[in-house]
Amino acid sequence: MTIEKFHGVLAVFQTPFHADEAIDFATLEREIAWLFERGANGIVMGMVSETLRLSHAERNAVAQAVCAAAKGKGVSVISAGAESSVVAVDFAQHAESVGADAVMVIPPISTASSEDELRRYYERIIRTIKIPVIVQDASGYVGRPMSIAMQAELFMTYGDRVMFKPEATPLGPRLSALHEATGGKAAIFEGSGGVALVDNFARGVVGSMPGADLIEGIVALWKALQANDQIRINALSLPITAMNALTHNLDAYLCVEKYLLVKQEVFKNQIVRGPVGYVLDAATRREVDRIFDLLQAALAG
Repeated sequence: MTIEKFHGVLAVFQTPFHADEAIDFATLEREIAWLFERGANGIVMGMVSETLRLSHAERNAVAQAVCAAAKGKGVSVISAGAESSVVAVDFAQHAESVGADAVMVIPPISTASSEDELRRYYERIIRTIKIPVIVQDASGYVGRPMSIAMQAELFMTYGDRVMFKPEATPLGPRLSALHEATGGKAAIFEGSGGVALVDNFARGVVGSMPGADLIEGIVALWKALQANDQIRINALSLPITAMNALTHNLDAYLCVEKYLLVKQEVFKNQIVRGPVGYVLDAATRREVDRIFDLLQAALAG
C-alpha cells in the first residue's frame, strides 16, 4: 500500500465491553462498519481504544478483528507501543501478520528514557517490519514529550517508512516545528479530537485521528477545509471544539465518547474498564446532549 493511502480521517475506535468487561467483538465489528459508512478513510487502534487496559492476548485479538473488518474498506492502523522494545516488536509483527497497513507506537511511559534509547526503541521496531510506523508523541495525556530533532532524524533515516502523530503541547507550534524539521515531506496526523483541526490543517497535516463518537462532524469538517468553505468550517468547528472542551483527560474522553456511541445506537453500554479517573455526571451529560444537537444542526445545515 502506498503512503498516499494514509490521509483524511482515520478514526480511533473505542473498545466495547460486555457487562463482565469481556470484549464485545460483535459490537466492535459493527462500530468499524459504522465508521466506514460515515466516511472514515481508515480506523486506528489507539489510546482511546483502552489499549493499555487490555491484556497482551486481548490486544492481538482486537488487532486481528479490526484488520479483518477494515479489509477492502480503508486503512487499518494498530497500536504497538509497549514498555519494552521486545514487547513492542511482538505487537508490531503480529499487527503486520494480521493485515495491518501501519502500526502506531507510543514510547514507554514508565521510564524516563534518554533520546538515544528512544531512537533505538523506534529503530528496532521499524527494522523488524515492512509496514510504516507512526511515531505517536502522546505526551499531551501520557508520557513525556519527545524531541523534534529525534523524530526528524527517524524520518531522515527511514523516509516514508515513518509518519507522525504529535500530541505534545503546544500542539500547533510543535506540529509546525516537526513539519519544518522534516522539510515539509513527512506525513503528519493531528490528534486533537478535532478541537485544533482547523489550525492544524493550515499547518500541513495529511489527516486527523479523532475518536469515533463525532465521526460525521469531523469528516464533514475535513471536507469543508479541503474546499475552503469558511461558513461551513465555522459552523462545524464550534460545536466540535465545545465538545472537546469537556474532555480534559483520557478517562473524560472515554466517558463522553462511549456515552455518544450509545446515544447513536452503536454501543450497548458505556462501560470503561476501571479503575477510572472520571465519571460523567448529570450536568455534563446535559451539556454533551446540547452540544451534540448543535453539531447535528450544523451537519443538516
